[in-house]
Parts: sequence; C-alpha cells; structure tokens
Amino acid sequence: MFTTLIGTSDLAARLADPALVIVDVRHDLARPDAWGENAYRESHLPGARFAHLDRDLSGVKTGRNGRHPLPTPEACARVFGRLGIDATKQVVAYDQGPGMYAARLWWMLRWLGHDAVSVLDGGFAAWIREGRPISAEMPHVAATTFVARPPTPTIAASAIASGIADPVAPSAFLLLDARARERFRGDVEPLDPVAGHIPGALNRPYSENLDAEGRFKSQTALAQEFDAILGGRAPRDVVHYCGSGVTACHNLLAMTHAGRPGASLYPGSWSEWCADPDRPVARGS
Repeated sequence: MFTTLIGTSDLAARLADPALVIVDVRHDLARPDAWGENAYRESHLPGARFAHLDRDLSGVKTGRNGRHPLPTPEACARVFGRLGIDATKQVVAYDQGPGMYAARLWWMLRWLGHDAVSVLDGGFAAWIREGRPISAEMPHVAATTFVARPPTPTIAASAIASGIADPVAPSAFLLLDARARERFRGDVEPLDPVAGHIPGALNRPYSENLDAEGRFKSQTALAQEFDAILGGRAPRDVVHYCGSGVTACHNLLAMTHAGRPGASLYPGSWSEWCADPDRPVARGS
C-alpha cells in the first residue's frame, strides 16, 4: 500500500492493476475553469480519470469561508464514489508536477479514512520527461460506493483566534504558512484582498519540499528541515495553512512522508482569515 508518494517506475509497473485508481488533478489558479480538464482531454496517464479542484474538491463559497472551502463529507463521498474509489482501491493522484493539487486529494481521502492514497512524485512532468505512456482515451469508470469514516478533525478560525489572543501565554499550536515568502511577508498578494499572514505564524513555502527536478526531497532531508522549524514541538502541535487550504496539504504530505505525521489543517486558510476585518494581520518576516 502506497500512503504518501509513489515513484514513476512503481506506478508504471502497476498500470494494469484493477485495484488501482489514478486521478488527474491538474489545475491552474490563473485559468481555473477549463485549463486542467482541457489538458486532461488532450493527454493523461492511461486509465486516469479527472477531478476538478473547484467543482469536485471544494465546497460552496460564501465569501467568508475561503476560496477553496472543504466540501461536506457526504459530498466528498459522492465524488469519490463517482471516481470509482472504495475501500479496495489504491489511489494515485497527480497534477502537472509539483503535487500541490494532488496533495489536496491525498489529504481529503485520508481526512475521510482512506489511507491507500499516494501522490505521483514529479507528476505529469516527470512522467512525460521519462517517455512513459499517455492516452487521450476517456476511461470507462464504474461508479461505486465510498464509505467515509468520521472526518479527521480540522482547525477552525475561531480556535486560531483564541490561540493567538494572549500576547503572553504560548499558543497551543504552531502555525505554518505554505505560501511563497513574499506573500507571507505581505509584499504582494495576487489572489486575496488583504496581504500578510496570521500573527505568530512561521513560513514554510511548499516549494521547499521539492528538489531541483521537482520531486520531493529525501525523507531524511525533509525530517531535518521540519524538525528545525518545529524546534522540539511535536508534529501534532502543528497547524498548516496557506492561501486557501490547498498548498498547505503539500506540507502535510511532506511531513507525513518524512515520518512526522499528526499535524492538522486550517482549511479556510488566509482567504478565510482575511475576509473578516476584525481578525489581526501581521506583515514582515
């Protein structure tokens, strides 16, 4: 069972496995409507089916709950069942390369108790670079019933607000922001109406989980880097967030792959936090 990452060679050797479900999660925040689906229709891994970040892996937006709010567990179960995922299936998710969107699906399946899910290390870019097979054929997907277990708890904005309210007492958790450093500092903000970060948070850009070829760093390297950030705190004390709860899952995946599981997600992330003008904002490093 693959539960964090799967390499291109391991996946290529299992393409004919009837218990394998491959999900293409390619997406572009600048072209959210159709870029990923158009890329999928043009070519994809053999047998892969497509999941859209906004339509399939996000819930209804209210203007106050972030850009990619979590769907209800019931809605997730329907999507997973439509994709042919049940308790007997090994799922592999991939995107165009870095894994930021694939990690969202990885986290959501684990959120509802399906641990047999992994992200293709290097994604579609690595697969193509190595000359591995692709297809434009639309697969026949037999829908099934996905039985969700009770969701893993997530962290709400109210809990974070309470945790950072006391300027003297140390917070019960450590906030890690997965956005690029210039967004964390508040130098720029291309997606949300307010620049900055949640007071007290530390910055771990998700891109730093990857090596020069776009694959995840070794487990040893990731463990050393996250241990340095944690400074002796337990992984269960960590709450990950980003702009909208997507790239934060990349840090959750990296920590789990490094043998540091147990951290939590703030799903609404910065886009939810900054929607309330009463919530404090920090800028700078």
